[in-house]
Amino acid sequence: MSGGALGIEIVLVFFLPLFLLHRYGHFRKQHPLVLFGTLLSWYLCFLIVFILPLDVSTVCCSYPPIVSHKRPCEDAGGNSHCPKTDIKSQTTVCNCTWGQRSYFLENLCHKPWSYIPDGILPVFWRVVYWTSQCLTWLLLPFMQSYASSGGFSIPGKIKTALIENAIYYGTYLVIFCSLLIYLAVHPQWQLTWQGLQTISIAAANTWGLFLLVLLLGYGLVEIPCLYWNSSRHGYLLAKTYFKAAKLAKEKSDAEENMDDAMEEVANVNESIGYGHPLRISIDTILRKCPMEIQEKMVRLNTEDSEDESTQRTYPSKRSLVKLHKQVICAGQRHSQTQVQWAILLEEAFHLEDVCKNETSTSHQFVHSFLSSQPPGWLGKYLYTPTIEWYWECVLRQWCYRLLALLLSLLSVAVVWSECTFFSTHPVLSLFAIFIQLAESDYNYLYIEMACFVSILFLCVCVYSTVFRIRVFNYYYLVPHHQTDAYSLLFSGMLFCRLTPPLCLNFLGLIHMDASISHQQRIQTAYTTIMGSMRLLSFIADGFYIYYPMLIVLLCIATYCSLGTRCLNLLGFPQYISQSDDLTSELVEEGRELIRRERRNRQRSEDAESRKRVSAVLSYLESSLDTGEDPISMFTPLHSQTMNHPPAHWVHCLCKMLRHEVSLRYRSRISFPNPGCKN
Repeated sequence: MSGGALGIEIVLVFFLPLFLLHRYGHFRKQHPLVLFGTLLSWYLCFLIVFILPLDVSTVCCSYPPIVSHKRPCEDAGGNSHCPKTDIKSQTTVCNCTWGQRSYFLENLCHKPWSYIPDGILPVFWRVVYWTSQCLTWLLLPFMQSYASSGGFSIPGKIKTALIENAIYYGTYLVIFCSLLIYLAVHPQWQLTWQGLQTISIAAANTWGLFLLVLLLGYGLVEIPCLYWNSSRHGYLLAKTYFKAAKLAKEKSDAEENMDDAMEEVANVNESIGYGHPLRISIDTILRKCPMEIQEKMVRLNTEDSEDESTQRTYPSKRSLVKLHKQVICAGQRHSQTQVQWAILLEEAFHLEDVCKNETSTSHQFVHSFLSSQPPGWLGKYLYTPTIEWYWECVLRQWCYRLLALLLSLLSVAVVWSECTFFSTHPVLSLFAIFIQLAESDYNYLYIEMACFVSILFLCVCVYSTVFRIRVFNYYYLVPHHQTDAYSLLFSGMLFCRLTPPLCLNFLGLIHMDASISHQQRIQTAYTTIMGSMRLLSFIADGFYIYYPMLIVLLCIATYCSLGTRCLNLLGFPQYISQSDDLTSELVEEGRELIRRERRNRQRSEDAESRKRVSAVLSYLESSLDTGEDPISMFTPLHSQTMNHPPAHWVHCLCKMLRHEVSLRYRSRISFPNPGCKN
């Protein structure tokens, strides 16, 4: 298709980071540069992941494997057209040029649909890689400080960002100068631009690989365990109670911080009148406060402005900048906890409903609270209460268990391959074996699918850890549009630093990286952009090979919950098991909180139902006075106050109507019973 597959993937991959940014960010409230920087960093990383399988299949097609004594560059008579014809064994490598390989490709194998012509991928990888590195090491750290700054003007925010990043960029300058000096005095190396690029790439990939192994070791165990535990409703419900207890404390702390910030804003607003030069800064701070607070502040400031004789103490500009940042952080944290609390309540109510419906003999799922939205056509005709019962109470747990077993097998394959990928004779890496088998059969579609599934699983293990990890309140990705700008940009930095070493590690697993496997074969365009790591033998032959073996220890530590237990001992409560005293106390506290919230919601729904019943009774009374059919009065009521069809409300309110109406209209009307029991 002459690069058609590359163009299609470039377009389609864009929607994945766009969806994630819509889920975690807020297009209307956050700064456009923050959204653009995060979207671009995520997009470039996903491009590397999705395009790399095409690079591998293109190399396999451009240089077919040696599966017999006859080389790909030999003609029918056995005469070799290769510049080097010293064939020593059946694994001898062909040293044809790209032009010669293209000629033999026309006669030996059929180009796959995803074949990318020569010269396109090197340019593509160069643009993607260096753009992502400029983002992660230069632009995104500056944008982080700019977005979290409490300044009131653009120059003020830029100044704050430069001051905060002075140490950050100064460290880079020291490292860069040290590399220059090292290259200049080393007798075996020449100070060339290509060598400097290779060393810079090696330094960035070494830092990324160090963090990659930590995150990968956690994700390889945590993701299968997550799906296995998701099939246990009792475990999920107990953990949800535990989360409720922790989140209730965080919610209380956020409300206290918000009150403290609003109190300071009130004091500053009272001291600075409308004629003061700092009034513009106060108005900027007020716009970050809740609407009711803004109205109250404006009203109080108007009353105080009438008394000009009051002695006032004016704050400094620096204190206002600090207050502005405090108000922004307090408002974001308050909004996050409110949204998280509402979501957690819905999750807890649903899990309690699942536990109650498991013993139902009618095999129909019954919800404790009716949804505020009317059911769509999917809920009416496909996802019926019967189907919902079988999925939630029977099928879901078995599907999750099967998925957990499949993911566990993939995790074992990754751990085994990470410990044995340096062995090329014999080949012990499972991923290398699968790719070589497909390569020997010229099955390029299988090569692409095997590469895609393998690298996708590695990315899920790493990226899911990035999305789930939390560093106090400084870095925390919260769904439902609640993630702050600092966390979004920090996630973009992590993605750009983790993805290149992740892809290099994958190429090492399938023996496509000559600097690790030490095989003389055609390299992918991606590894050619990375440069030859043999310039740094202590990294290529040492760190890149032996450090990934640490995954074994990390997987064991994750399976034994060593990190969770350490955090628990340090005073950060973590869910371990219900046998733990602290965990059981928090579970009971969370259960009581959920029970209290259920009672409150039930009362509010009962009050709303009484209002609706009163409205229905008013319509019924007017119908009795005019002599109309009472049931026909549900149609105008539905169009004005209800989202559900008239028959639905007749069914749901039948008992309440019977009780209420019997007191006033028993002798005048008899209600039909549309399917509900007394």
